[in-house]
Amino acid sequence: MTKFQFGLALCGALAITGAASAQEFQGKHAGLFMLQTRITDVAPAAGDPINTAAGAATGLKAEVKSSIVPTVGLVYFLTDNIAGELILGTSKHDIKAVGGGTNLKVHDTWVLPPVVALQYHFAPAARVSPYVGAGLNYMLFYGGKDYNGFKVKVKDGLGYALQAGVDVAIKDNWSVNLDVKKVYFNTKANINGGALTSKVNLDPWVVSAGVGYKF
Repeated sequence: MTKFQFGLALCGALAITGAASAQEFQGKHAGLFMLQTRITDVAPAAGDPINTAAGAATGLKAEVKSSIVPTVGLVYFLTDNIAGELILGTSKHDIKAVGGGTNLKVHDTWVLPPVVALQYHFAPAARVSPYVGAGLNYMLFYGGKDYNGFKVKVKDGLGYALQAGVDVAIKDNWSVNLDVKKVYFNTKANINGGALTSKVNLDPWVVSAGVGYKF
């Protein structure tokens, strides 16, 4: 977990602690729609070797920087306990070649990684309502720009995600949300027409804190 993610989680926890003293609130139930607005840190775990087309090691690794963005979650309750969520957002990431004294930016790209998750909410009628979820995501890379004479192509693809979080009712229809997802996604980066390649395990941690409104 990055320092920003830790701080985001801490702020969410403090907000949740403060919310626990509120009086009137609406619980969760079948047919309820929730809109979650969050600040999210998308932190890839990539650090995979860059090899030649023949498979020889170059001594370099592909490093993907984290990105802090706003995201939105659209939640609908199928039953009191079971809900589906569509998580939407887009983030921009720098890609660097690092190692052996080299720290060179080769590409940056936007990625649209929608996640569709099925959730189980443990205490829907309670003020403090934790949940877990699992789902699928699709990584769509767009708006890429190359640097320092490199040409980089990152392959789109399908992954999956695990999720855990908690909603704490504040007052009436409002709530505070803390949400953590681990997205598992492997892709391939072709550099300079395939002269260099890297099998990139992005596998980002996605840590969010925000507020929700029930309709």
